[in-house]
Amino acid sequence: MFWKLLLLFTVVPIVELFVLIEIGSRIGGLATVALVLVTGVVGAWLTKLQGFVVLRRLQMETQSGQLPGEALLDGVMVLIGGLTLLTPGFLTDALGLSFLLPGTRALWRRFLVERLRHYMATGSVYIYRR
Repeated sequence: MFWKLLLLFTVVPIVELFVLIEIGSRIGGLATVALVLVTGVVGAWLTKLQGFVVLRRLQMETQSGQLPGEALLDGVMVLIGGLTLLTPGFLTDALGLSFLLPGTRALWRRFLVERLRHYMATGSVYIYRR
């Protein structure tokens, strides 16, 4: 797990920086900064919008006595999508957008549920204890 986190926090920023430099060299630095700011604003707006949609679905499911598992997973994905859209960079923006749009979020949900089922079936889910 340590190595995965190390890769995540070192490789992703380096790749994002490379992409930002490449795009900046093609469209200009000011246009690149403006594009990053626009994706941040649009990401915040879309996160708020989708967050309210998921929250309403969560309320409806709990009021009807259902377990809101799918809505909770959607809520986590909206949160992660919003955070990645607020992070400067185009690759994280693409990932965040895919977590916020309902169609692609459904694909991610299906993938995540299958991974969780696999981990549970093989017993490879474990809790770290000191």
